[in-house]
Amino acid sequence: MDFKFTEEQLLIQEAARDFAKTELLPGVIERDEKQEFPKAQVKRMGELGFLGMMTSEQYGGSGMDTVSYVLVMEELSKVDASCSVIVSVNNSLVCWGLEKFGNEEQKQKYLIPLAKGEILGAFCLSEPEAGSDATSQKTTAIEDGDHYIINGTKNWITNGASADVYLVITQTHPELKHKGINAFIVEKGMPGFEIGPKEHKLGIRGSDTHSLIFNDVRVPKENRIGEDGFGFKFAMKTLAGGRIGIAAQALGIASGAYELAKAYSKVRKSFGTEICNHQAIAFKLADMHTQIEAARHLVLKAAWEKDQGQNYDLSGAMAKLYASQVAMDTTIEAVQIHGGNGYVKEYHVERLMRDAKITQIYEGTSEIQKIVISRAILEQ
Repeated sequence: MDFKFTEEQLLIQEAARDFAKTELLPGVIERDEKQEFPKAQVKRMGELGFLGMMTSEQYGGSGMDTVSYVLVMEELSKVDASCSVIVSVNNSLVCWGLEKFGNEEQKQKYLIPLAKGEILGAFCLSEPEAGSDATSQKTTAIEDGDHYIINGTKNWITNGASADVYLVITQTHPELKHKGINAFIVEKGMPGFEIGPKEHKLGIRGSDTHSLIFNDVRVPKENRIGEDGFGFKFAMKTLAGGRIGIAAQALGIASGAYELAKAYSKVRKSFGTEICNHQAIAFKLADMHTQIEAARHLVLKAAWEKDQGQNYDLSGAMAKLYASQVAMDTTIEAVQIHGGNGYVKEYHVERLMRDAKITQIYEGTSEIQKIVISRAILEQ
């Protein structure tokens, strides 16, 4: 076992840390309050190669491994989880899915500009009645000559109004259930494609979350990903990798909150000494550090398995389940350590606590992760 990072991995980690401190931290509170999409920051992340990290260089990406990707995700998430989820979706769900399962024409037309950060992508699976139950797709795609006609609604779509390209999961053959599902590449501006109101969210408020409405949207057959009926498998394979990204986001939120709490405990005094000298606070920090380290190892193991070409369904699910719980627990304790200041926006920890909750919900709830884990271990 080798727990050392390569020189390249350390360099990209440092680059992400510097970017987060110098370009994400300024204005992060204001963006959260105003629910302002971080347009300038996303542009810079594209220029730095963060939006196509795992995409091969021939398709405009950085050609990096998954370990490098999760290191970047952690550093960005320490400061601004709204920006990191944009990185996660574009990398894990959009670029990876297109490179792995798209044809050459789709890669040339869509993947290259997505990986370069010239355009932004969105992944559209969830519906009003199909969140955790991804098999119950009500959005339909019916064949019509050289096109499919898409009708339906998608909910809670990250990058909903800011994306240029949308990967949309639909039902074509209801009688075949999940084997009748297809995935399509839909472009913003296609007739009948409407963007619904922006969601008013608890956390990751800078992230652009919308419902999407499809009214007789005509999509060329060449925009279908894979063979007829491949859509459900496409969604599940893509989400398995996406869970690693969200696990890394949760890890970063926890790490950021812990670092703020530790620093605060060294300067805040009570009863004549810094509060870190009180066992009640010191033990909180000990628990937080231990849990974060455990989460980090789970996340890195899942990333390593993905890089080795191994099956990472189980490790990814465990990483997301545990890291998201650690994010929730750690941010709550960070607020507690800050006392009254923890309830004030300028100290950042209240925002991190609000951001943490979504990591237990999107890209598969914690309950879904337990289903994945239990099935995997019972098959062993």
